[in-house]
Amino acid sequence: MDLRIIQELAEESDRKILLLVLDGAGGLAVEPGGPTELEAARTPNLDELAAASSCGLMDPVAPGIIPGSGPGHLGLFGYDPFRYLIGRGALSCAGVNFLMEPEDIGLRANFATVDESGAITDRRAGRIETSRCAELCEKLEAAVALEGLQVLVKPEKDYRAAVVLRGKELSAAVTDTDPQRAGVPPLKATPGDDSPEAARTAEAINELTRQALEVLADEGPANAIVLRGAARKPDLPPMQEVFKVNPVAIATYPMYKGLARLVGMEVVEGLEQTEEVFDALNKVIDDYTFFFCHIKEIDSRGEDGDFEAKVRLIEEVDALVARIPREAFGAIAVTADHSTPSTLRTHSWHPVPVLLWSPTCRADGVESFDERACAGGGLGRFRGVDLMPQLLAHAQRLKKYGA
Repeated sequence: MDLRIIQELAEESDRKILLLVLDGAGGLAVEPGGPTELEAARTPNLDELAAASSCGLMDPVAPGIIPGSGPGHLGLFGYDPFRYLIGRGALSCAGVNFLMEPEDIGLRANFATVDESGAITDRRAGRIETSRCAELCEKLEAAVALEGLQVLVKPEKDYRAAVVLRGKELSAAVTDTDPQRAGVPPLKATPGDDSPEAARTAEAINELTRQALEVLADEGPANAIVLRGAARKPDLPPMQEVFKVNPVAIATYPMYKGLARLVGMEVVEGLEQTEEVFDALNKVIDDYTFFFCHIKEIDSRGEDGDFEAKVRLIEEVDALVARIPREAFGAIAVTADHSTPSTLRTHSWHPVPVLLWSPTCRADGVESFDERACAGGGLGRFRGVDLMPQLLAHAQRLKKYGA
């Protein structure tokens, strides 16, 4: 939907909205006909909420499209991800609260492991600790030298970092060096267009990658970097102006806090554990009208290919859902930004379940929060960008359209 229409209809109100995102919660069965991770998990609190809600299936971006985390969340926030595309590099920079300059190029970096032949054996370097990542970032930033450019390397979380190329005549139109799989060497960055700026940037990225191999040669599992998502700082209309809400992000993971900042949300800092997300929600509930709560670890277990661990995490989160003060909200949605089936170990195109609770919703007979049950719900199947207008409507924050 055109944001200009929503902006005209949105009204100031004290009625609060909660968007709880279980990152990567959608999944697949291990055996044909078996349960998905959500279906296998015991989730009495989510099931009780679903039974009082309208439910459905949602395509975070569009049917058949595999969502990146950025586009998946932009859609949930009400921004059409085909119009407002944010590169992963800009998200990583925003996630660590690094203020990019207009000519900067931001990139998302993974510390990775390569063998003697140069092939990647682990894209995540054994999931090194954030403290170790910070040490390696400092070492890289001090050692790498690119002619005419400044290279800034900032730790994000675990094995992830944000890299910024600062200088003149750069372009975000370059390809990734991360092949997104093991068993092959890092890719060479290539220009995405015919401009000299793209050629110069690709050359700089390849030289950075080469120097990183030398600098990290003796650093154990984290002996290489792979880069993706070259991007400049985006310009998005803030949620306060478009949706007339006072928004806050409650998340543990930097990238999602960064995305929230880019759409105008304030961010609760200092959270490390999933339980702290729900504690923080209750602490700040009087201060805001839109609450984005993000749970990351479910997605990580899907990426690890660990079906049982993903099930256990879903159950742990379900226990925490009981802490949500439902009576404080005019509308609550629980969903995911994409599916991460443990059988695939990566994001997939499968639609995700969604429940929408409100005093004004029509309970539709769905009795459990999972893919199969929600497929029969009253919301049907819809795109992620259409969730926000429904939340605003159920919170009675939208005026009538037309005479």
